[in-house]
Amino acid sequence: MSDTEYSLITRFSGAAVGAVERGIGHKGGRLFNRTALQGAGLNMTPAEFLVLLFSGAVVAGLLGFVAMGPLGAILLAMLVPVVGWMVLSLRTSKRRSSFEAQLPDLLMTLSGSLRAGHSVMRAFDSAAQEFEAPMSEELSRIVNEARVGRNPESTMMEIAQRMGSEDFSWIAEAILINREVGGDLAQVLDQVGETIRERAEIKGQVSALAAEGKISAYILVALPIGVTLMLGLINPTYIGTLFTHPLGIFMLVLAVIMLCIGSFWMSRTVQIKF
Repeated sequence: MSDTEYSLITRFSGAAVGAVERGIGHKGGRLFNRTALQGAGLNMTPAEFLVLLFSGAVVAGLLGFVAMGPLGAILLAMLVPVVGWMVLSLRTSKRRSSFEAQLPDLLMTLSGSLRAGHSVMRAFDSAAQEFEAPMSEELSRIVNEARVGRNPESTMMEIAQRMGSEDFSWIAEAILINREVGGDLAQVLDQVGETIRERAEIKGQVSALAAEGKISAYILVALPIGVTLMLGLINPTYIGTLFTHPLGIFMLVLAVIMLCIGSFWMSRTVQIKF
């Protein structure tokens, strides 16, 4: 690709992102907003992500039109936002799990730094340099926002809400209470860390027991979609009747509705709240 073509593509994509951003605002919409992207660890604006989804939908629609005709194009194009949402959900879940797994070590590091005579912000800064992502990213956010004058506890509460971590909110509350009434913060963090480790052990046992149900749910949801796509590529004429005959279209709509209901029911069944 020449420099001129690359420049034109860059200019066009920049104009598209700017137009989308003017339409949805800086924070984005409800589904693919800035908070959701930050929770998934994506350094993208909502407008950039939506332009990426739109481009993917166009490409998928063209492939579906070639393979299965107009209805196939519509089906694959509509599937792209669903896949985008699934990718965000999976990345967010993985990032939250990694964050939760790092909390016990974080508390040990913080209590050690406090016993060595460091301040709370200095302890956070030191931990941000020692830990890997996502913990390092979130701790750096706390330190950077504290440097510009924001209350660290407020930042920590926002991180706890974005990461879905009740344990991290306990750490924020412990620091806030210690700042108001005083006391040995290192000892308090040790007690919080012991509680978090016990909760993590219980969560691990429950996750192991629910793993079989989750895998079964993933397979049952992916199986009809995968079979449909495979038949559409291998024998478009055979599967094309479902997209052209009124009865076939009714059966497809009914299958999608039943698949959505079954997916929701299975997700509620294997989801354990603590």
